[in-house]
Formats: sequence, C-alpha cells, structure tokens
Amino acid sequence: MNENFIDQKYIEEILKEANSVCADNAFIINSLDKAQCGETLTHKEIASLLKTENPDHIKRIFEIAGDIKKRIYGNRIVMFAPLYVSDFCVNRCAYCSFNHNNNFNRRKLSMDEIREEVKILEMMGHKRLAIEAGENDNECPIDYIIECIKTIYDMKFENGEIRRVNVNIAATTIENYRKLKEAGIGTYILFQETYHEPTYNRVHFSGPKKDFLWHLNAFDRAQDAGIDDVGGGVLFGLADPYFDAMGLLLHNEHLEKKYNTGFHTISVPRLCPAAGMNINDFPNLTDDDTFAKIVACLRIAVPFTGMILSTRENHEMRKKLLHLGISQISAGSSTEVGGYTKRNNKEKLNPQFYVNDERSATSIISELMDDSYIPSFCTACYREGRTGDRFMSLAKSGQIGNVCLPNALMTLCEYSMDYGDDEFRKKTDIIIKNEIPQIKNETIRKKTIENMEKIRSGEGRDFFI
Repeated sequence: MNENFIDQKYIEEILKEANSVCADNAFIINSLDKAQCGETLTHKEIASLLKTENPDHIKRIFEIAGDIKKRIYGNRIVMFAPLYVSDFCVNRCAYCSFNHNNNFNRRKLSMDEIREEVKILEMMGHKRLAIEAGENDNECPIDYIIECIKTIYDMKFENGEIRRVNVNIAATTIENYRKLKEAGIGTYILFQETYHEPTYNRVHFSGPKKDFLWHLNAFDRAQDAGIDDVGGGVLFGLADPYFDAMGLLLHNEHLEKKYNTGFHTISVPRLCPAAGMNINDFPNLTDDDTFAKIVACLRIAVPFTGMILSTRENHEMRKKLLHLGISQISAGSSTEVGGYTKRNNKEKLNPQFYVNDERSATSIISELMDDSYIPSFCTACYREGRTGDRFMSLAKSGQIGNVCLPNALMTLCEYSMDYGDDEFRKKTDIIIKNEIPQIKNETIRKKTIENMEKIRSGEGRDFFI
C-alpha cells in the first residue's frame, strides 16, 4: 500500500512560521548553539535556518556545517562516475532531455559497448560507478540492468576492477528490487525530483513516473526487498527549494522510523539546461546563495548522511560546497549513453543534461589534493557488509573514522601508483604523511602503513580495513 507521509500542509505551515521566527535573533542563535553541540534540531529550527537572510546567521550556519563535515568525514571526498546505459524512456518529464516526446536517435549499450565504457572509466581510476537509465520496460527491462551489473563486476584490469556499482533507475517492484539485491548493487538511488505534489503533477505529463505515490514509496519497496542502502534527492529548481529541503528530511525520518535506517546519501542536483526544455519555464530556479545555504542546512540536519554533488555545478560552486557538507563528487562525467567512448572519439554528444564542470577526472582529483582533501576510492563498507543500520551505528558512534581514513589513504596510494606520475606520487606521500597520525588505533595505523608499503612495492593491492 502506497503511503503519503509527506504532509504538504504541515511543511507549508512550518515554513510560514519560520518567516516570523527568523526575526527572533535569540531563537536563531539558540538553534545554532544546539547544532554546534551536535543536538538534533526540530523542524521549526531547521526551517528557520533555511529561511534566515541575516548575514551573521548564514555565516555561522556555514561555519557549523563545515565543522560537522570535518568532524565526521575529515578530509575525505569519495569519488564516483555515472554510467548511462540507456536513454529509452516512456515518461514525459518537463525537465529531462530523455522526455519521450523528444525526437533523437535513442540507444542502449550492448555488453561489449558497456565494456568499452568501463575500460575508459577504469583508466580514469574510478572504482565506483552509478548506472543510469531511462524508464522503458521493453527496451531496458530489469534483466538488462542485471546483465549490465554482472558485466561490470566480471571485468578485471591490470589495476583491479570496478568494486561497487550503484544503481539509479526508475521506481520498480519489490520483485525487481530483490533481483537488484541479488546482483550485488551498492546503493539504490532515486530522486523524488520534488516533494511538492502539485508541482510534481505539473512537470510529469505522463508515464509511470507521473504516479507521485508510486515514486514516493519506492524506497519502502526497496527496503522490503532487502536493499538497506538507499539514496534520495530532489531536483532543486522545480518547486520551492525550502519545501523540497524539508521534504527530504521528512522522507528520511519516515525511513528511519520504519526501517531503522534513513538515507545513506542525499544528492542535491540543481535544475540546469537540457535539450528539449526551456530553463526559463521554471519559476523556482535556485540561486547560488540559496543553494549553498540549503546544502549547509542539510548537513546540519542529517550530519551522518553522505551528500553527493554532480557536475551539474561549475568548478567554483563545487569547490565552495565541499566546505559546507558535500562528501561525494563525480569526476570526468558524461551524462550521455556511450558518452565516454564518444568523447574520446570526439563525436557529437546528446546528454541528459549539460555538465558545468568539464575538467578531467585527473585534474579534479589533483586539485582536491592541492586543497588538502583526500580523494577516496574506497568501497570497503559495502564489501564488508557495513551497510544500512550497521553503517549508521558506526557513524553515529564516531567509530566509522577508524576504517574510513585508513581505507581512503590506501586507495589514494593505490591510485597514485596505478595512474599517477612522479609529481602526483610525491603529492600523495605528503598527504599520507600528514594524515597517518590521525589514525588513533595503533594496530590499524601500523596495518595501514604496512599495506601501503606493499602497494608501493607491487606486492599487493586492494587492501582495506
């Protein structure tokens, strides 16, 4: 049974109340003090932080979000890339170039073509991919997605293999989610697009995706099928961005209450131009300042949930948001079916949306290191079964850092040996030297050093805690 746990009237009332509360300086300061101490904020308090326009309040919101990010995630930034396998779609969505009414040569990748795409992604150093596909049960049935996953996992390279395949496909049945679970997916990702039902109905003209409740309850079906790592998100710019931010939090609370584990990740894509749509048709476009404040408030509201940023954002904005809560980013991304091969062959691209950060994966990774971040290619938690409530219990107890930092350093060491030149390796060694003392457990610290020595000497690889 599909349940509507998003109370539109309640969210609107909370946001309306926040408009007046914003003028209460004492209330805002008290909310910020609570956040700084790690206390859980009420919906009213979160809404007031979202709505405040006071520069002093916003400055402190950013500082607290940055402190939370540093305390829980350290300097680690998880790297991934999308892999578009099919653009066949039966849905008519106002914001997407895969809209069924758009006329272009649609395609889905053969297994050989997937192997070519994955080869290119592996040469970039990626170990974590996210499969993306339009919704069309005839052209792109669940068995095709399963075959894609198996093909990717079966590939072996001189420098290892793809170790985690996340899946971002349309809402489906419990039976199909069980098939995905059996295939060994990492996180099942699905964007609600907007939690504001009238807007949702307005931008989804037809197709299975038009059913708001079917889409909304997808994670319940996934959890019932045994998938305990799920990732939500909205497309900021469709509806009131503050409404959608609160919708994300209510959805997360619903999952925590029902399944004892909320979102593993939250993605924060922002509406951007795509073929077949006019960006000026959307009155709720989210400006940079509002967007940054929302990201920071989400980090405060759900401190232990990973936050993902794609190449929809430009270089400058991605760099800023890393300080405010983002813990995962894509690098060297293509948003087109077969796009990595096409890009190498300099063919014309027809992407789902136009990326705004076109830098190579190597340049993005190198800049992260210049900014004292640790690019992490770790997939250990998934392979060790540290998912769902097990992951969250480790995160909330502060123990997750005992495995995340060592694994991040070992995967960076591995990356530098497999793909880096002498200069890159020297840069890596400096970061490792600075970060090793932060591993507090002496046994784990010694083991990490020992494993990295083996990686450097060629004695082994793919070590993890």
